[in-house]
Amino acid sequence: MMPATPFHLTRWVRRLVAVNVGVFLLTATVFTGPWFLQTVAFSPTALADRPWTLFTYSFAHRGLLQLAVTMLVLVMFGPAVERRLGGWTFLRYYLLCGLGAPALALALALVTRDVTPLVGATAPAFGVALAFALAWPRTHVQVFPLPWSIPVGALVAGLAVLALAPALLEAPDGVGRLAQLGGFVVGFAYFRIASLVERHTREHPAPPPETPALVAHQSAVATADMPPAERPQPGPPRSDVALEMDRLLDKISQQGLTSLTAAERRFLDEMSRQMRQH
Repeated sequence: MMPATPFHLTRWVRRLVAVNVGVFLLTATVFTGPWFLQTVAFSPTALADRPWTLFTYSFAHRGLLQLAVTMLVLVMFGPAVERRLGGWTFLRYYLLCGLGAPALALALALVTRDVTPLVGATAPAFGVALAFALAWPRTHVQVFPLPWSIPVGALVAGLAVLALAPALLEAPDGVGRLAQLGGFVVGFAYFRIASLVERHTREHPAPPPETPALVAHQSAVATADMPPAERPQPGPPRSDVALEMDRLLDKISQQGLTSLTAAERRFLDEMSRQMRQH
């Protein structure tokens, strides 16, 4: 279920918006010359000289409209996605989607020879919107000035069409806008790989370490085989941990190692680790 307050800005969404708006204000008031955008914009031909542009391009914008649209998408979908992924994972995902546009621009440059410089947070914003649509596919959103709400999947598809159309119409910056679809590509690949890894882990769980349990099993068997006179005599009252250890050792002795549950195995492993540390 989607969080009830999607517009309550979370920590990293708030910081990303502040950085993007701050850089735009600097370009409008202090760094007004074209040199600034040339320094931070990504260009396939200048990657070797300016590798930092793989990241800096997404924090600069050519105009107020581009900034407003990308920040609106981030504010609409970012908080819910950040709550779902967690702060640091969200930030890594955002930056990873941002790398999608330069990667696609490099690929397109090999085919079209177009080297339009890239600026703007369109690609990472696309990635965030896609993450929201994959997590809450049945959600409807209100888009001004439309009088009705539309499915979030349709909105994401519309964003893709807006990026694709200029390239199909051979607009001057069409290839540059097309490269922003790299945010969708990377976002989809990210969640697809995560889904495959989760499915593999669920279907092929890693076997729990058996060495501590085997030692406990051998100790229990050895104690059970002792003559009554040689067995350890009862001592002072045992703690809850000691009682649980006794219960598990008895269970291993009577039913075998395979009778332990996953929680009981973890308990034995933790006790073994604490004993090795001491």
